[in-house]
Amino acid sequence: VAAGAIGLKSPPKRLDSLPFGDDITLLRSVPTFSSYVPSSPPVSNEALRGSSPQAQSQVLQWMSFADAEIIPPASAWVFPTLGIMQFNKQATEQAKEEVKKVLSVLNHHLNTRTFLVGERVSLADISVACSMIWLYKQVLEPSFRQPFPNVTRWFQTCVNQPQFKTVLGEVKLCDKMAQFDPKKFSDMQPKKDGLSKKDTPPKKEKAGKEGGKPQKKKEEKEAAPAEEEMDECEAALASEPKTKDPFAHLPKSAFVMDEFKRKYSNEDTLTVAVPHFWEHFDKEGYSIWYGEYKYPEELTMTFMSCNLIMGMFQRLDKLRKNGFASVILFGGNNDSSISGIWIFRGQDLAFTLSDDWQIDYESYAWRKLDPDSDETKTMVKEYFAWEGEFKHVGKPFNQGKCFK
Repeated sequence: VAAGAIGLKSPPKRLDSLPFGDDITLLRSVPTFSSYVPSSPPVSNEALRGSSPQAQSQVLQWMSFADAEIIPPASAWVFPTLGIMQFNKQATEQAKEEVKKVLSVLNHHLNTRTFLVGERVSLADISVACSMIWLYKQVLEPSFRQPFPNVTRWFQTCVNQPQFKTVLGEVKLCDKMAQFDPKKFSDMQPKKDGLSKKDTPPKKEKAGKEGGKPQKKKEEKEAAPAEEEMDECEAALASEPKTKDPFAHLPKSAFVMDEFKRKYSNEDTLTVAVPHFWEHFDKEGYSIWYGEYKYPEELTMTFMSCNLIMGMFQRLDKLRKNGFASVILFGGNNDSSISGIWIFRGQDLAFTLSDDWQIDYESYAWRKLDPDSDETKTMVKEYFAWEGEFKHVGKPFNQGKCFK
């Protein structure tokens, strides 16, 4: 969808393995696909990302909202009706309530808007709409969606855009809420021989005592796995060249990040983890950075601000081995700020070392800290422990998130 919206004839090579014809895969691939498009040079995609820094921050918030608030309950509710997950009544009822909350937030936001951000389709609309496709196709029957007319109007506007239709085809809203079918679920389950129940061949009579035929059958069975071929997705992933370690050029450091993380996770922060950090920190091999979100005026509901933080963490997953961060949300709804302390290998901002890590970092103002200064020691202590005066912030602590 995003590729079509910015004029690409086909998705970037990295995404060729995503089978867009399979809606289940599409549902689970939305964050990956959307977060990759903004960093796909040299295509101009200002319209999708947002026409201003403020709009870009809003787009990122909605993408994180789709990832953290829509896909989990949508999967828990929809997948059992498709026969690919066992039904759990409690989980399904909880998912329904969470979907109602999501629809309420969207309905209120769209009351005076055609699209989520700005006056035209953006990555926010693509991410959120694609994450809701199976909800509308399987379970959001007319009576369930009736209290949320703005959402349905927006959703139909999106999926009827040419770029959506090219990928998704015609999206028909369900007339009746789909239910779990035990037989369908049983048929979908793989058996020991790799076949589903409906595909399992009928049992044959036991072979006689002669050793010839059974031996041949055993040989054929052992040879069968060698005949299996990779599907298109597996072949594409296997053919991709291994990415180079962005930190391979740096000398080894005496500071063991994993050891510090274990101390931080399992022992007292102030009495064990922080002293351990300063005792073993290698200021030549690592650097300390302070990052502050540039657009606090755009932060609205605190749960959306937390989604913004966690969405960034998820997109930086391959940085975990060489990085650590403690990021805090200060304040409350419509009056909050985000800032944190980050530790990286090397003396430069790690985000610039990989295209995959550059999605979010430009939305933050970065300042390198002197590990020998009293200011740095105070900030590390407060941000690691999630307690203190935080004099430079001016807002009360709300909640913290760790990247480790």
